[in-house]
Amino acid sequence: MTAALLTASRAGPLAGRVRAPGDKSISHRALILGALATGETSIEGLLEGEDVLRTADAMRAFGAEVVRIADGRWRVVGRGRLAEPADVVDCGNSGTGVRLILGAAAGFPISATFTGDESLRGRPMRRVLKPLGEMGATWTASAGERLPLTLHGGGLRRIAYRLPEPSAQVKSAVLLAGLQAAGGAEVIEPQATRDHTERMLRAFGATVAVSDDGAGRRIVLPGGQTLTGTAVRVPGDPSSAAFPIVAALITPGSEVTVEGVLLNPLRTGLFGTLKEMGADLTVANLRDEGGEPVGDLTARHSRLRGVTVPPERAPSMIDEYPILGVAAAFAEGATVMRGLAELRVKESDRLALMAAGLAACGVGVEEEPEGMTVIGSRRANHGVAGGARVTTHGDHRIAMSHLVLGLASEAPVAVDQPGMIATSFPGFEALMRSLGGEIGS
Repeated sequence: MTAALLTASRAGPLAGRVRAPGDKSISHRALILGALATGETSIEGLLEGEDVLRTADAMRAFGAEVVRIADGRWRVVGRGRLAEPADVVDCGNSGTGVRLILGAAAGFPISATFTGDESLRGRPMRRVLKPLGEMGATWTASAGERLPLTLHGGGLRRIAYRLPEPSAQVKSAVLLAGLQAAGGAEVIEPQATRDHTERMLRAFGATVAVSDDGAGRRIVLPGGQTLTGTAVRVPGDPSSAAFPIVAALITPGSEVTVEGVLLNPLRTGLFGTLKEMGADLTVANLRDEGGEPVGDLTARHSRLRGVTVPPERAPSMIDEYPILGVAAAFAEGATVMRGLAELRVKESDRLALMAAGLAACGVGVEEEPEGMTVIGSRRANHGVAGGARVTTHGDHRIAMSHLVLGLASEAPVAVDQPGMIATSFPGFEALMRSLGGEIGS
């Protein structure tokens, strides 16, 4: 039975070497591309969190053979197409999963009904449905173009789609639909977003052309391509690595190494921001794994200072703003974060929840429509008070961020609905305790 509350308390320095769970973005894509390909795809290091497991179940429902061999080791046998599911496809809490699968399914002459948990059913799907509709897909959906919805695919035509705002999920959905569209697909993004789909399409044998010009970043997928099963090694998730890294930075005397972290430059905005704040953060053993840069990241306790984060950096760290807010709470001076409208429509309204949680822990915070400013508390004889019970609305990143805060605050911090942490970071509590953190129910 899942505990109703999870509490973090200040303990001694954190120390040790750990490995973050597999990257969630790459795990979703490995399963989906494996199902779209012909032949066998072997996956090492797959994240076995609830979101990714829902995608695995969905690919089975669409006709692929998906088998778990051992911890993190999976086999997917695709048939070069998706079949019509016999039942409703439940994507749980996974916005990434459902939006990418909508794109993949739109290319085939099938109908599929999608749903999710209460949180996912409240999240907008219009951004991904709009380009799919322009390509020829149709659907019936709940009010506000939300789940549950039934998608009718097939007969797609080429699209050249300019993203109205940066979104790797929308970009990826269009590219996956473009695999089956007459003439392929082209996406123009105003700011570069995570490029795992483009990289992985190449690994599965597709041709993808990427160029930068004055109009933005242009991704072209020619039509008439087929995918062939391959081997995928999933690196450690930088979004998950961020929690032990920030915990070490704000806990006196700490030194923590997270091994095998994905260091794709379109995913490392948080680490660059922390270094600007004065973080003692180093990379060792940098190498290439499956077309992605990977390295071992070491963080040591540091005296952080507030900074202004450029809004254009947001796509490279959109999931890390909650934990950045925690680092900022322990810094000296103000940390200004803007250009974050996307956080209003994540698993929760993350801006509102982070502002409320930080304020409840005694941190100065100013919430704005598309950002927030955190007033750091690092002064002589003055730290972060803590002592709050934080409402998470079932958001795993809100929960983990405030638990990290509790490891270094004056009084313990508790979060509700901690079971949702397993959607992205199964084993979070055990990993943090292995480093010396005091977290328990």
